[in-house]
Amino acid sequence: MRRGERLVRQYCIYDVFTDSRLAGNPLCVVFDGDGLSDPEMQAIARETNLSETVFVMPAANATHTARIRIFTPARELPFAGHPTVGTAIALAEREGAKNGATELVSVLEENVGPVRCAIRLREGEASFAEFDLPRNSSRIDLAFDRQALAEALSLKPQQIGFENHVPSLWSAGVPFIMIPVQNIGAVERVDFDPQFWERIAPFAEGGLASAYVYCRGGIHHGAKFHARMFSADMGIGEDPATGSAVAALSGAIHHFDALPDGHHPLLVEQGVEMGRPSYIHLHIDVTDGEIARARIGGQAVRVASGFLDL
Repeated sequence: MRRGERLVRQYCIYDVFTDSRLAGNPLCVVFDGDGLSDPEMQAIARETNLSETVFVMPAANATHTARIRIFTPARELPFAGHPTVGTAIALAEREGAKNGATELVSVLEENVGPVRCAIRLREGEASFAEFDLPRNSSRIDLAFDRQALAEALSLKPQQIGFENHVPSLWSAGVPFIMIPVQNIGAVERVDFDPQFWERIAPFAEGGLASAYVYCRGGIHHGAKFHARMFSADMGIGEDPATGSAVAALSGAIHHFDALPDGHHPLLVEQGVEMGRPSYIHLHIDVTDGEIARARIGGQAVRVASGFLDL
């Protein structure tokens, strides 16, 4: 849409991985991203100052739904979970409102590759979307100094690790150091030092690895894991919900828990300490001892809409 000499671009803000407004992880979806330069997209992401801002463009493949690019306030990401879920729902709600559809399938072209999403729309309820991981989580073979990790998190070294879970580096498109801790109390006490983290964290797959702190159990009775995510270079500090981290966590869970063949549904809660509880559904299918398929899903609700008058 043009207003005088300016192109006015429609946007919406969704809270993702929640069915309640003002919880979960907020996401800005700019529907008219075509024609914006990389610096302009990065500047808009800084302006919104949310964990991620998505820019929607026409798909390169005519059978796909859209091409999307994902920016934090500091940099572009090749893949992220809450932008994938939120954008799939935002686009489906626009299309569903036109044709009355309630079950939709979309393919979003992300920098990591095409991501297939299934969306369920329900009258009077938060919409739900889930996606197949564009690539399975894989371990990057590095050893970690438990004392240094504890110092970066303001914990004691003996609080790092539980059962046979030890710190390890995993990626399903974005790298995270998975840091298991004893219990929810230890997770709550984390005080992340970004400057110290920059000195000890490795660079992997083009970026500084972020910290994903997790333990078993949760505040929510159905949660199998409780987690927090901290980043020193994404411009967001702590993230209320991180689908790409849960995607990476799937590899750690399978590795350390030796998941047997079959289907394993797991609920991961995050953002509790921030006052923005988020619930990420992780499904892992194991065949012949290996992850055959993994999916991530969650709900999302729209909280705002408007226009960028640029």
